[in-house]
Amino acid sequence: MLGHRRLAALATAMAAVLAGLSLPAASPAEAAPGKWTGTWATAQHAAYDPGTSEVTVRIPVRVSAGGSSVRIRLTNDFTTEPVTIGHATVGLRDGGSAVTKPQQLRFGGKSEVTIPAGEQAASDQVRLTVPARSDLVVSLYFPGRLTHISQHWMGLQTVYWTPDGGGDHASDPEGDAFTRTDSTFPFLTGVDVQGGDAAGAVVALGDSITDGASSTANANRRWPDYLAGRLAVCSSTAGVLNEGISGNRITAGTDGNPSAPARLERDVLSQPGARTVILFEGVNDLSWGGATADQVIDGMKEIARRVHARGLRLIGATVVPYRGWGDWWTEAKEADRQKVNAFVRDGGVFDDYADFDKAVRDPDDPTRYGAAFDSGDHLHPNDTGMKAFADAVDLTTLGAARDCPSARVRLTPYQPSLQTGGNGSEITATITNTGPRAVTQVSTRLDLPDGWTAEPAGSTWIRSLAPGNSATVTWTVTPAADAAWGTHEIGVRTSFVQDGRTRHDSDSVDATVTPAPSEVRAPYLTTATTTEQPQYAQNGDQFAIWAGGQDLSGWKDEKAAVYLADAAPPSGTVAARVVGQTGSGPSAKVGIAVANDLTAPEAGGYAVLTMSAQFGLEFLTDSDGDGKLDTWAGGGSSYHPAWLKLVRDGTAYTAYASSDGTAWQQVATATVPSASGTGDAGLVASAVNLNYPGQITTALFDSFSSHE
Repeated sequence: MLGHRRLAALATAMAAVLAGLSLPAASPAEAAPGKWTGTWATAQHAAYDPGTSEVTVRIPVRVSAGGSSVRIRLTNDFTTEPVTIGHATVGLRDGGSAVTKPQQLRFGGKSEVTIPAGEQAASDQVRLTVPARSDLVVSLYFPGRLTHISQHWMGLQTVYWTPDGGGDHASDPEGDAFTRTDSTFPFLTGVDVQGGDAAGAVVALGDSITDGASSTANANRRWPDYLAGRLAVCSSTAGVLNEGISGNRITAGTDGNPSAPARLERDVLSQPGARTVILFEGVNDLSWGGATADQVIDGMKEIARRVHARGLRLIGATVVPYRGWGDWWTEAKEADRQKVNAFVRDGGVFDDYADFDKAVRDPDDPTRYGAAFDSGDHLHPNDTGMKAFADAVDLTTLGAARDCPSARVRLTPYQPSLQTGGNGSEITATITNTGPRAVTQVSTRLDLPDGWTAEPAGSTWIRSLAPGNSATVTWTVTPAADAAWGTHEIGVRTSFVQDGRTRHDSDSVDATVTPAPSEVRAPYLTTATTTEQPQYAQNGDQFAIWAGGQDLSGWKDEKAAVYLADAAPPSGTVAARVVGQTGSGPSAKVGIAVANDLTAPEAGGYAVLTMSAQFGLEFLTDSDGDGKLDTWAGGGSSYHPAWLKLVRDGTAYTAYASSDGTAWQQVATATVPSASGTGDAGLVASAVNLNYPGQITTALFDSFSSHE
């Protein structure tokens, strides 16, 4: 079995010697000038056969600390065969899969490197100015058949691949050759820098919460990312290395997911420049893992002994509440969680602790997440919860950064909702002095999208803020009259004087602008056949429909629509993007429709393509010209946004759908014998509320087109 070989390799510090290069073991002295400091990392933990040949992969990563030189580290740990990388480059990201001036990477002076099974390789140094908190792109070309990939599967980051047989595109500045995507990190396990102001690295050892589960993909909103953002504004910063693996435990592991002690050497202690470890594990052990509090505590003690033996600091993070996550929670397990947390806080083993439990728990029921921090599954935090974890870390305890701003500003509500044409919504900034001395001349302002306004309820300036004290500033924020419906960032910045120097802190929240009923402008028209009075709104190319209706299939044709008369050509395409739908029951349908006359479907040519929560894609057509949708095709899972497309060729209609507007899935083809001439095309919604009387569905669209 591979597990025995890997554990043996871990016990010997995973030392890999390739092309004359040996990966260095970490020590506190690593942060000295000329030494490497880790700025990005991930824990490889599984492998798969991609079934491909002659391909290049392009991996974007958000670094934490900056520097003037860079190198990458690769692993082939979870495999049984060597892997050859024929060409590798690194460069600053230029959006998507494009790279600004890719720099050639060499391994022991050679452009090609073969990594034996279970071993690692580090590239030579490359001179490249890497700003802190910037995006790098690593490109790897694999000649011949790629028999396996060692991976970290939950990357939460789009990774770009050339198609099978695509060849070597590692040096391409543009990204046109990279037409396939996934979200796992292949082979790449670390990025290191030299020449920056980092005073070492902080390693986050954790499970799926640290890995970022339920945070926004492609947004770098894991709690270690937020921690890196806080450290980036210190006079001397630190690299932050995310070594989370979904499902990881302290007390046990599997062949594809070693326990925290089993992977401690490889993923933590060997990290270049490592100064401090934040241990945030235990919830998997106590919930579904079946471990007792004493077993988790014993595992924490073992980790502490080994971390301290290497001269590193260890910060313990308390175990978060999880009541409501499946059926795993019990009173007995809650008692175990409290016992572990008491040990983390007062057990005398950790150098300090971060109270993640306190940061996100519901004050009225400490066994559960607070609603503002819960992603919805009652175990994993949302982006706001991730930020709360990072805020719970006292930067002065890390031993890897100096002279950090002591005042912190945070906005609430965490996900404000504002309505176009409304009276405004209150947004509050809370400024807290976490330092040992007063800060003075505290000034706070909002950063708003163009055309938005904010009226403060009082002064935005505070003369002095004592240690431990907080102050608030509240604004009434009104979006621009033509603000697009959807998500907009609202930012806040505070400046203050700390120890004679002006310092700054900032925060942001994602505000949602929602539509209010309004008129639909010509040439668009509306039509409805529902008992409930429909409502509509238009904002440029965006449309909203609030619709009732018992059904939109077979025996009933109850819907509301926004449409264009004579817009569906005899041969052509009608397309729209459904941004989202809320309300009513699981069968509510939202999508596009065509007919000879949408106000009178019995006139023929009637077809509808919708998305519903219960049935996914639904392609409904009228096979006999009686105005009833009597033919159905489709299925699958629901998703938003959803691009929907109907292609007509005379009486033949073909339905397509896409999750990205690029790769289209054919749903089905149907014949509609009554279709004739040019017809109407529009956006349609039905609540399908036969079993939910009176309920409506809200449909949002942000594009609609019809062309030959």
